[in-house]
Amino acid sequence: MAATIPNGKIELINVTKRFAPRGRPAVANLDLCVEHGSYLCLLGPSGCGKTTILRMIAGHEQPTEGDVLIGGRDVKGLPPGERGTAMMFQSYALFPHRNVLDNVAFALKVRGVAKSARYAKARELLEKVQLEAFAQRLPSELSGGQQQRVALARALITNPGVLLLDEPLSALDEYLRLQMRGELRRMQRELGITFVHVTHTQLEAIAVADIVVVMDQGRIEQAGSARDIFLAPRNAYVARFIGGQNVLAGMVERSADGRTVAVIGNGVRLEIPLGGVRVAPGEAVSASVRRDRVTVRRSAPGEPRQDPLNSVSGEVHAIENQGSWVKITIELGNDERFVANVPERVYFADPIDIGERAVASWQTSDVRLLEDDRVMRPAAPAPVTSVAA
Repeated sequence: MAATIPNGKIELINVTKRFAPRGRPAVANLDLCVEHGSYLCLLGPSGCGKTTILRMIAGHEQPTEGDVLIGGRDVKGLPPGERGTAMMFQSYALFPHRNVLDNVAFALKVRGVAKSARYAKARELLEKVQLEAFAQRLPSELSGGQQQRVALARALITNPGVLLLDEPLSALDEYLRLQMRGELRRMQRELGITFVHVTHTQLEAIAVADIVVVMDQGRIEQAGSARDIFLAPRNAYVARFIGGQNVLAGMVERSADGRTVAVIGNGVRLEIPLGGVRVAPGEAVSASVRRDRVTVRRSAPGEPRQDPLNSVSGEVHAIENQGSWVKITIELGNDERFVANVPERVYFADPIDIGERAVASWQTSDVRLLEDDRVMRPAAPAPVTSVAA
């Protein structure tokens, strides 16, 4: 099957999409290259432009400006059925009166493929999604996860080079979401085609994608592997949206030996590795600290409130047990909060309760300098290329 897969390389070149002539663009001056065989996730909040991008690739929307190429071919203006793509929607839209086999085979029936040939292809795909035993059932006789796998098989039967997935897991409960994340990743690897997956769920993107593109207001804020984006967020927006980070902002006090010390409020002082970047005293800087690299202890009686380098203190605002770790939220004042994800074993050895005063601290090596305030954002992000797994 892999030998006959159409080229699923996607190129968006300087693409802008406006829904009103003088309105704010839904997508602005976007360059994106997705190599054939990659699993790409477009991640961002509602209204950031990710679904618009998906629909322009599919042919359901046309760009106002720029070009869309699939497999090196300019597809702008071509209808969806001539692009070598297939789309899987949030609503699976299975025909309720047709059994599973007929649902999967339907696209080939429309194309005039003989019954024996289309059924053979449909059974092949049902075997791949592990539903061959359910071929004669109606959709109403299937679970939500089974219905999704039928929709996936139906989308794949036309042998597309690109599969487009619009929030494919949003209708499932948590258990099925976890199960289907693994199924989607397995299928993409097995089929070797390009997947473009739209989601607003950070953990979903991190779990399945080779490349994650974080979007805001029609622009790419950062693109890279899920691990790179989590470990090295480009700016405060990405750090906050991808999760697992505390964002701190302050003014440079002094710099030496490749590090700077910034005062971030209430006298708190933060040491930041500069990584070759130059900053001047009085300059505004922002930095992120991973929540899982923070240690928390109870404040000692009579301990002064002046925080030493790389630590904050305050009243515990909330405690949330997450199973293998405990989320501790510390109130810093002025509506500022700091979060630590503490291993369950460590927390319950000496649990801190809501209302108690605690000190959170971290190592300088776990601080990352962000681009906010420091680097002027370019008018349009540089092209982003994902690599096949």
